[in-house]
Amino acid sequence: MARVLVTGSAGGLGRNTVVALLEQGHQAVLHARNHDRLNDAQDLLERGALSVTGDLSTHQGTLSVAEEANTLGNIDAVIHNAGTYSGPDVQAVNVLAPYLLTCLITRPDRHVYLSSSMHSASRTGTAALRTLLNPDSPMDYADSKLLVTALAASVARRRPELLSNAVDPGWVPTRMGGPQAPDELELGHVTQTWLATSSDPQAHADGGYWHHQQQQAAHPAVHDEDFRNELLDTLARRTGIALTAR
Repeated sequence: MARVLVTGSAGGLGRNTVVALLEQGHQAVLHARNHDRLNDAQDLLERGALSVTGDLSTHQGTLSVAEEANTLGNIDAVIHNAGTYSGPDVQAVNVLAPYLLTCLITRPDRHVYLSSSMHSASRTGTAALRTLLNPDSPMDYADSKLLVTALAASVARRRPELLSNAVDPGWVPTRMGGPQAPDELELGHVTQTWLATSSDPQAHADGGYWHHQQQQAAHPAVHDEDFRNELLDTLARRTGIALTAR
């Protein structure tokens, strides 16, 4: 049995991921932005899910999530599911929060970061990094997903003893994806759950970008070591917290 934290899991893909983990006999740690959102997932708590709360759009809220997670004891895996498509919180929720939780949650063996096929439509990595350095600059969704995909690869190199991967879950009909999204919601959580918990040798790949349990080609910047190092340096300057070797 693994203990798996799923961020942004009071609804949508995150909720489906928690349900799948519980059905497979794992211990799921559900994350909600606040206690009102946590109440929406009361049925999952009654089924045995643990919980943490905190607003990932704020630095302090993200620190609180990490602190609460650490008080629960060993977290075996983190699925960085929380995300937003537009607005002022894109860089905080989609990039800064996954980075901070990676730095601060005590040594999970696996990290899975939710990416998107749209990451390939990003501008150059350098332009995305310039936006990241300015807290008042709105960040494009595609840029945020390029950065988090590169973060997954960076963590794999910086901490080679753990497993770190990025997943494109598809364009699925959630609140963020919209009701007309063409992909199957039922498949949207499968790959990240598998990568977080499976003993299948294929799930022990590291630094990959996945869609429906198949590795895919990522944006060229993801494979650029200089870009990955610059990303980690920029995130450390932006947050005041560095990602150390394990």
